[in-house]
Formats: sequence, C-alpha cells, structure tokens
Amino acid sequence: MKPELNLLHPESRFYAERKNEALATARRNALRRLVRCLFAENIIDSKLLVFAPHGQGAWLPLWQAHALLFFDNLWAAPAGTFINRGDITLVENGGVRTAIETPDELIQLLRPHFDFAPSDEGIAGLKADMANSIANDALARIYRDAWNAELRAMAQTAGASTFLDGLRKTTGTRDAAVLLDQWGALEGHPFYPTWKSKPDLSPQEVARLSPEFNARVKLRIAALRGDMAYVERMPHVEDVRAWFAERFPAQWADWTARLNARGLDEKDWLPLPIHAWHLEHFVRREYAAEIGEGILILDGPDIETLPTMSFRTMAPAADTNAKAPFIKLPVALWLTSEQRSLQAKSIHMGPRISTLIKRILAEENNFGNTLDIFPEEVAYHYRHAVRREDRPGRHLSVAFRACSDAFGRSEGLLPVTVAALFAASPVDGRPLVTELIERGKGRAPAAQVEAWFGQYAQTVLHPVVGIYLLYGIGLEAHQQNTTVLFDAGGTAKSLLIRDFGDGRTYAPLLNARGHELKPYVHPGILPTVFTDDIEPVRTFVIDACLVCHLHELALLLSGEYGLAPTRLWEVLRRETERCFDAYAPRLSTGFLQAERAAFLEQPWPTRSVLRMHLLKYTDYRLQHALPNPLLAANREV
Repeated sequence: MKPELNLLHPESRFYAERKNEALATARRNALRRLVRCLFAENIIDSKLLVFAPHGQGAWLPLWQAHALLFFDNLWAAPAGTFINRGDITLVENGGVRTAIETPDELIQLLRPHFDFAPSDEGIAGLKADMANSIANDALARIYRDAWNAELRAMAQTAGASTFLDGLRKTTGTRDAAVLLDQWGALEGHPFYPTWKSKPDLSPQEVARLSPEFNARVKLRIAALRGDMAYVERMPHVEDVRAWFAERFPAQWADWTARLNARGLDEKDWLPLPIHAWHLEHFVRREYAAEIGEGILILDGPDIETLPTMSFRTMAPAADTNAKAPFIKLPVALWLTSEQRSLQAKSIHMGPRISTLIKRILAEENNFGNTLDIFPEEVAYHYRHAVRREDRPGRHLSVAFRACSDAFGRSEGLLPVTVAALFAASPVDGRPLVTELIERGKGRAPAAQVEAWFGQYAQTVLHPVVGIYLLYGIGLEAHQQNTTVLFDAGGTAKSLLIRDFGDGRTYAPLLNARGHELKPYVHPGILPTVFTDDIEPVRTFVIDACLVCHLHELALLLSGEYGLAPTRLWEVLRRETERCFDAYAPRLSTGFLQAERAAFLEQPWPTRSVLRMHLLKYTDYRLQHALPNPLLAANREV
C-alpha cells in the first residue's frame, strides 16, 4: 500500500492542488512549536504574558520596541505549556498591525528579547533548519493525502469502521507495527522546532528515504574483516555468523559466495549492512583507505528495508525471514540538527543493557506482563586491530534489534508506536487515539476518556517507574521508543521498549539487587552508568515518559474532548501515586520519599532543545525545569 512518489513531482496536478495548503499548515505547525519552545525554555519570559479576561487571547509586551505581540488563541496548559492555536499579530505604536506568519518573522522580532544573545550563526542555522523542516513537512503532508486515501480504502474493503480495525483484519502483527511506525512519523518530537530538518537531502531524496513517505531503502551487506571489529553480543548468541545466517539466509548465501569467489573464508569476515545513502555519499569517500587495504569489501548483496520512525533503524521487508531483526545504522546526515552516527558506546551498551533487562524481566514476571523489549542481540563497529581507537567506527557500525519474539507473544494485541496515536486517522481526520477510546461508537463522554487515560497511564507507569525505582534503570519511554500493545477493545495492555545504547543506569541500586552492568568509558564520551547521583537517570525517565509521552497525550485528549483544564493531570497524579504505593514495601523510606517528591512535587527537568540549537550544540545536556503539573493536580480525584 504505497502511493507512487511521482505524485510529488512539482509539475503533477496532485502536487499543485495541495502545495499551498500544505505549506500553510506546515508553517502554522512550525510557529506552534517555536512559540512553545520559546516559553517553555524561558528564552522569552512567559510571566510577561497578559491574558484577556475572557477567551484565550494574550499580549506579550515588547517594551524596547514600543509594541505588543498579540496571540488571539494561546492555550496556557499545564507544565508551563503554551500552545499557539491562532493568529499572531504585531501591534506597533500608533496601532499599526502586522501579521506574523512565518517562524523567520517571529525569530527576528523576538531575538532582541531573548534571555541570552545567540550568535548570528546560531540564528541563521535555526532559520535555515526550520525552513528546511517546513518544506519537508509540507511535502510529507501532500504525500499523506494519497497514502491516507489508500488506507481508507483498505479499511472500507475490510468492512471496518476504523483504520485500526482495518489493520487488524488485513495485516499481520509485525507488518501492522511497521506500517504504523512509518505512518506515525509525521509529527515528530513535540519540542523540536526543526523536527523534519534534513538539510543534506534534496526533496526527492527526502521522499525516497523517509518513513513518512512509506519508503523502501536498500541496504548493502558489505564485509568487514573480523579482526578489525569490536563485537558485543548477548550471551545466547554463541556465533555471530551463524546467528546472521539463520536470520538472513538468502543474503548470507550470496554474501558467502562472493567472498569465496575472491578466495576468502567467510569465517574471517563479518556481514556489515550499510544504508544506501550512507554508502554512496560517505563510506566510499571516508573509508577509502580501509577499502584500499582490503579491510572493508563493499561488493555484496542488498536487502530491502523500511525505515522506521527514527529514519536509520530499518525493518527488513515482509518477504524476508520472519526472524529478521530490525537494523540500526549510522547515516552521516544531519537529521533534526544532529548527525546520526552510531557510536561505540551504543554498540557496547545496547547488548549489555538488553541482557540485563531480560534477566530482570524474568525475575519480575515482566512486571505483571506489562513490559517487554526489543533486545539488541548483536552489535559491532569498525576498530582497527593495531590502532584500536573507537572513534573511526562511529560511521561504520550496526546494531541488530530482535523483534520476532516480542511480536510473536502479542497474540491478539495490536502494537502501536506512541507517536502514531497523535496522527490524524485516515478515516475521519481525528487523532488516532480516539479510535481506541471510542471503538467507532461515537464521540466519547469525558468519563470514558478519563477512564481510558487512567488505565493507559498505569500500563505505562507501572513497568517504567518500577524498573527505575527497584533497579535504577532508566527506560527512554518517549513517543518514538515506546510501542503500546492494545487489545481488540482498545485497552492498553503492555509496552514494548527499544533503543538501549544510550540508556542510563544507577549502579548502586542495580548492585544492591545482585546485578552488575559494565560501563563504557572513553575520553570525551558522556557516561550512561552513574554511581554518585541518581539524578541523571531520574531526569531521563521523567523527561521521556512523563514530559514527552504522558503529558503530551493528556494535552491532546484535553484539547480534543474539551476536558476540564487539570483533569487528566489529576488522573496522572493518582496513577503515579499508585505506582509508588505498589513498590513502597521494597524500597527504603528515605529513597521512596525523595523519589515521590521528585516525580509528584518538584519541577520536571527536560532538554533545552531550542537553546542547544541556537548554541550550535556546544552542550548536549542543557536542560530547564517545567512546573510540575501533578503538583497543581494534588487533590482527590
């Protein structure tokens, strides 16, 4: 179910009819994100806002300019969240009014009022990345019209009243999960003003390589000399080559035959998937010496894959072996303002943390059967046998993420990547999550929405908070890394979590329960295993699970259903308290009290993404604090 990309050709009628509307929508989306980031990070002081006594209009005084900035519909939501849902107008001295319609205009207008002085280079970089993001967003929305039409037809043909029911009736578990992961990639991270920025790619390349275009991308299975690689694997993987051969039998046979034809023994080499773009635009040039020395052989078979929401984690196509894992790769592109390498830290730590979590899940009965993972069974990177330096391998590496067991255990359950819940259903244009709540039976009343959200929040919080409190493990349970399994009634039953290479862990808690995790240590690389303070791990959990996931879902549902302003945060507080109560007998009193206060009372820490961008990412751990919305919701529910 893949519309042709020629629909996006500038001369096509389909493109021409939709271009202006798509660009306008993308600009509004970008402005909304920018306004939100400016106030959330306190780059512009939200305390200066003056709200109208009625409605949701607000003025921001710009005293230096003798002007006012008027937002005609600005929602002051919990957690210091300001969501612009209307027009923005500059009102100057004498009553002159100018509509602010683009992020460029807003950045230029507000720059003198920032709480710091960004460089001209930082401002120019932000403007350029936002412009690129808008263009790519518009292109994706045009394509989405055609894709949604095909998905609607699929649901109608299946006799389904909702998109998700249509998937249940027509698509297997794994294929449905991958489709939703691609389809749900449109909106992206809620705090990234440059969420679709891919400045190294042409519009044609963006469409050909990105998940939101239902892309298919070939990987080349190259050969890396075995003595020139560092390999990390989970204990059950006794032989990496035999493991690969079982999961990719056709490619293994072809790959082996090519090596043998050169007079080489396959046991001396490792199969190394390389992304098609990365191969042609980076590897051939940057690793020319290794190619010339015979360390890296680029001749090999190809495998067709589907890029998932992260762009460079690839799902082998449906006709590949059912045991084929997802493949995470480096792609030397600037995506969302960061270059996507796959560093040695991720290679070392992914299988180690996967092994650890699997052991804990066995001990904890998967936290009441609410948690499973996509384990990173095997990972490796180029490391020269003599020089033995890790850094050159950050663009010549791979991590294999098993998925067949997790999908196989989800009988009757539909896996939905959380970000997809926020996307507009192809059937009725409302957020996909409403299909799960309403089940095609009409608009849900407030009580039904609150009950659904409470059960969903408990499904998410119970394992994520539990493994943190008991073992000091921080799961990055944000919208992209979290898949929720729903039953036929739309009820959330359990989680699947992925991506452990940069996961954070607090060693003292882990050691106290009889487990160990060997950290990766390298000069200049930020640590992920902490011994002195649990704060970095706690921040990781709160930011991903509460700020970027549950808070966002509460915002969406509150707006969609017109709920009382703090009602879902009251529900979220209740469910968070239930989690702490459930684990209290296994925790020390002092630790329990400190963590309850951090989650329920104290400000929530989160990454300062816009500020980092303006500072050209000189510090990747800048963060700010949001008012804790659970504190304001502290009353009987």
